[in-house]
Amino acid sequence: MDGTVLVADDDRTIRTVLTQALTRAGCKVHATSSLTTLMRWVGEGKGDVVISDVVMPDGNGLEMLPKIHHDRPDLPVIVISAQNTIMTAIQAAEAEAYDYLPKPFDLPDLMKRTARALENRNRVPRSEVPVTGADSPDELPLVGKTPAMQALYRLVAKVMNTDLPVLICGESGTGKSLIAKAIHDFSDRRTLPFVTVTAGDLSDLEGPARVLARVRGGTLLFDEISDIDDEIQARIVRMIDVPGDHVPRFMATSQIDLTHAMEEGRVRRDLYYRLSGATINVPSLRERVEDIALLTDHFLARIEREGGPKRWLSEQASDLFRAYSWPGNVRQLENAVRRLSLTSRADEITRTEVETVLGNQPETGPILKGGDSEKLGTSVARHLRRYFDLHGNMLPPPGLYARILREVEAPLIEIALDATGGNQAKCADLLGINRNTLRKKITDLDIRVTRRRKLM
Repeated sequence: MDGTVLVADDDRTIRTVLTQALTRAGCKVHATSSLTTLMRWVGEGKGDVVISDVVMPDGNGLEMLPKIHHDRPDLPVIVISAQNTIMTAIQAAEAEAYDYLPKPFDLPDLMKRTARALENRNRVPRSEVPVTGADSPDELPLVGKTPAMQALYRLVAKVMNTDLPVLICGESGTGKSLIAKAIHDFSDRRTLPFVTVTAGDLSDLEGPARVLARVRGGTLLFDEISDIDDEIQARIVRMIDVPGDHVPRFMATSQIDLTHAMEEGRVRRDLYYRLSGATINVPSLRERVEDIALLTDHFLARIEREGGPKRWLSEQASDLFRAYSWPGNVRQLENAVRRLSLTSRADEITRTEVETVLGNQPETGPILKGGDSEKLGTSVARHLRRYFDLHGNMLPPPGLYARILREVEAPLIEIALDATGGNQAKCADLLGINRNTLRKKITDLDIRVTRRRKLM
């Protein structure tokens, strides 16, 4: 990398790490704990890229962005923040930040984004998002610092001021309708109505006309589109094709994968293609375990602001929260926290009290034995993204498919052989492959087989 980077953060460790990493990469670095100093450097024409925290001792980094863009319109600003809410991502987009990363950030990822900013510093993307009178970020329960949620925030910020239809998919209780409302509330249509439509609203021939009259060019959300029967789906297609004088923005939510529903004939193809301009997949709570403590603190703080008692989870209770499968997702978590806040005998909520509440909830999933409930596919995707990130702007060497399969296949066969005591016939049956195929893979992958008696 070639250029000068201005770093502003009140955390000495972060300043030191970034200074060392950027210097090793070939950059010149000026680091400060003061926004005043940063703005002086910017005014003096120093720096090719800025990396700035949001909350600083002498001000708010986001509030400085309009002045930076006014004085130095070609200076990219990368915002880093420990405020892991959707509002931070939206405000960063509104303030025309070049990029946004949550804390704790992944250093290779930040280095990659800095390199891209240095390469593109003469053609910085400018956001057309207007500054809005946003509500307090604490009122939006779309909170999370995990990569899955941060990717969701960035996508929301990108699509909110387009006219693309949006399809929001995710399990019950993940906040699909809240995301749709957030997109509307921070879009150019925020002064127009936001109307949620169910099958009952469209049950008669005049239903579509009544709905379009209510929405008046605002945002129209079809709730759980896969639950609507074929006849009404056809009416929705006609609504989208002939919306009248005031064209609304169309959005829809679904608990199931609509591509499969379309293949099964449950969702019309013409409807699917009209609604899937942009697709937002909302992760389940068990796919973002690291956000559980953040959400729990958020709900406990909200209850206290509402006049409830000040509560907190004991360490053992917090461990159980992390280990639970949360089939009802964020909605179930909030209900559990509210009940515990009301029924807890002391300020600190105990593990026993958590077990009582979670054990009595209807249709709950099992309490997991370990804290790591990440799906295999999610874990593999996370490692693959990191693998690509570490190559920066370069592609990995050719032959990636075979290398990745080998990385996954070898431990799978080794563990299966260990589980079957080295019995290749049992192992082949366990894996569901031919015994000769297994023998060839053992040879090709250079796997050592040890036969022993296995108690099973």
